[in-house]
Amino acid sequence: MYEKSRNLLDCHIAGFTYYDGLDVIENLKLGTPVTLKSEPENPHDSDAVAIYYKETKLGYIPQAKNSYVSNLLYFGYGDIIEAKVNSHNPEANPENQFRIVIKIKDNRKS
Repeated sequence: MYEKSRNLLDCHIAGFTYYDGLDVIENLKLGTPVTLKSEPENPHDSDAVAIYYKETKLGYIPQAKNSYVSNLLYFGYGDIIEAKVNSHNPEANPENQFRIVIKIKDNRKS
């Protein structure tokens, strides 16, 4: 039986080297949940979506990919999505070492 994907977006963490990711890098394992926060007052991008591990800002969803998620968060639908670290490549440029996946939560009854 065909099963639709719950994936909305897969992206690297933009700006990782400019924020505090290095302070928590040992905690960022595959599957680690991260939080997404809309920043409509961001002076560089009104669709900015920041990525946090607990209280530590890791960076952003890349600007070219953030509009849909930004709208979901802005209009109060953040509870229907979940985000997790889905890859880590320590050999890559620091800006591209971590990727996250954003999925629609599955609320179907089993």
